[in-house]
Amino acid sequence: MPSVKKYVKRYKSRALWGKLRVSRMLKKDPATAGLVPAAKPFSLERLTQMASRYEMLYIKPNIGSLGMGVHRLRRTASGDYELASVLSRKQTTRSFRTIDAVYRHLKRRKSGKKLLIQRGIPLDQVEGRPYDLRAMVQRRPKGPWTCTAFTAKIASPSKIVTNVHQGAKLVMLSSLWEMQGLPASAARANTDLIERKALAVSRSLSRRYKGMHEMGIDFAIDRSKKLWVLEVNTNHPQFRPVKKLDRAAYNRMASFARSYGRYDD
Repeated sequence: MPSVKKYVKRYKSRALWGKLRVSRMLKKDPATAGLVPAAKPFSLERLTQMASRYEMLYIKPNIGSLGMGVHRLRRTASGDYELASVLSRKQTTRSFRTIDAVYRHLKRRKSGKKLLIQRGIPLDQVEGRPYDLRAMVQRRPKGPWTCTAFTAKIASPSKIVTNVHQGAKLVMLSSLWEMQGLPASAARANTDLIERKALAVSRSLSRRYKGMHEMGIDFAIDRSKKLWVLEVNTNHPQFRPVKKLDRAAYNRMASFARSYGRYDD
């Protein structure tokens, strides 16, 4: 798997590393515990347990980005295990007869990286394609957390991830609601809920880990319309793509970023 150069941060906003660490922190807070899907460190025992409990699992690097090195595991009607994997920008699918065979395959492929197993969330769809959401949350020095933009990433057809790097389409959240034909009142209620939960997540994490000024919080809406937190990116969440979609939102994010010394996007 091609390596991704780690971004070197040159401004004052600490990064909270490790998806599993973030999951555990949010699970400990009653205000956010119900938002977080089950996640465990990768091992044969845990893979076996979670595969027997959930219809779908995602196995992914504990520290990673761009959707690379992500695997989706599902049980087929014949009883086999179907593993779809993203390597660089290529997605492949293989079948295995046993969970032990899945484990051995993943262990060979992980290249020394720590993996986690996360309960898979069946994503809601728009125009037949799964999507997830991102809330950009920022705060000025000594200021309160503020949601500065909401976007949606609509997966490329047949892809198991929603990263723009993997061909997903980025739209503003308001555009997603329009694509779904939501009345204005329902769209506003949905956005308000996402905003409340994003602020709850940012407050929860920043109480336990000081010095953060920005978070890109990835949410999922499942097919029963429940809201979940998939990941939280605190290391240089990007907002440049928003510039072409909503200049006012971009300017708002850039203004907050400059207040804590960030001059890139």
